[in-house]
Amino acid sequence: MKKILFLILAIVCCPMLQAAVDFDLYFDGRTLRVDYTFAGDSLRQEIFLSDCSALPLWAGRRVNLDYNYLKGTADITMRHHRTGKVIYTQAFSSHFQEWTGIKEAATLKRAYDHVVLLPMPKDSVDITVRLLNFRQQPVSSFTHTFDPKDIIIRKYNPLSGRPESRSLIQSGTPEECIDIAILAEGYTKEELPIFWEDAKRCTERLFSDEPLRNQRDKFNVIAVGAVSEESGVSEPSKGIWKQTAANTFFDFLYMERLLGAPYQRRVHDLLAHVPYEHIIILANTKTYGGSGIYNSYTIASAHNPHSLPVVVHEFGHSFAGLGDEYFYDDSYTPYYYPDVEPWNENLTTLYDFKSKWADLLPEGAPVPTPAEVVRSLHPNDETTLGVYEGGGYQSKGVYRPVVNCRMRTNNARQFCPVCQRAFIRTINYNLTETKR
Repeated sequence: MKKILFLILAIVCCPMLQAAVDFDLYFDGRTLRVDYTFAGDSLRQEIFLSDCSALPLWAGRRVNLDYNYLKGTADITMRHHRTGKVIYTQAFSSHFQEWTGIKEAATLKRAYDHVVLLPMPKDSVDITVRLLNFRQQPVSSFTHTFDPKDIIIRKYNPLSGRPESRSLIQSGTPEECIDIAILAEGYTKEELPIFWEDAKRCTERLFSDEPLRNQRDKFNVIAVGAVSEESGVSEPSKGIWKQTAANTFFDFLYMERLLGAPYQRRVHDLLAHVPYEHIIILANTKTYGGSGIYNSYTIASAHNPHSLPVVVHEFGHSFAGLGDEYFYDDSYTPYYYPDVEPWNENLTTLYDFKSKWADLLPEGAPVPTPAEVVRSLHPNDETTLGVYEGGGYQSKGVYRPVVNCRMRTNNARQFCPVCQRAFIRTINYNLTETKR
């Protein structure tokens, strides 16, 4: 009898045996788009609800609904209002949080919008959004109740003024695949033929690199030809301002090469008629630059000689949550601390290295990798795994897996084994129910 009781308690208490959340039990197959405003400065951040909208189709994750594979710098959690059960959660990052780390944020309060896509619940839910600081500690939390029967839920008409779209990869239904939308930015109506070709080139390059080359059949890609009034994108440092579909611009956060899309509501409005969960924005410019925000978007110039490698690099950020492996030691605020393990899979401070790529290192490999070993390797070595100092914008105290990688330079031919594993884990998390 005692053995039976012990077994029952083990089944109830063991998180590895928790029952998966049944998508069809809690959600109706549509998308709930929630628009938020993140506001504040480097000392205090606040979250405000702006709008709730309904889209006709959910193209996001239908498995592993109640836990996050990566931590990100923010998260959103949906709980069933009556029972309190977590039925969906998503980690993400935002430009607003990056902004809190620059000098301007010490003396000025600003606001940025942020859009989150959630599965539309059948019943009332409580939604909690949290923002984390660079030490991965919650600094702001906001909870609101959402009732799917609320009369003030904006309904998007998918036939109203929608930009033309073209399928580039169709591997299955949105329920079966991960859906990427490639959005035109800074292309006039006459330049749309150029965009269709740019989107094709972008797609072929993205899926020519490992590990996506062998995972192509798990993705759908659709190009959306949004029309801009003017050709090109804004470059404030050159005094150039353009009227474009998504209102993107260079010099974002006062960094010349940082091409940003801070007006996320405009981006999502342009995509409301197509199934999507990940966004790539192609900017019609030769100027070098881009950015990638985890579970938010990738943006890159389309006509620079390095445009395609930049798209691949930035997609590493936005899709797999990979961190930058280069360094320059001029950040106003450090992003990584010695007593906090980075949430990015390809960076470590050695605080909890066992949770990173320790299992991939050769037996007996020194941690960190000695300087004499580094000097013996080619500067573009992309395969010799180690623990190399320098990464996350810091030359000291942050370590990367290889000498060079797609997350470090445009010269790298591929992602390193650690980054490739991060991609595969992300794909599996989105498509395959896993035990915890």
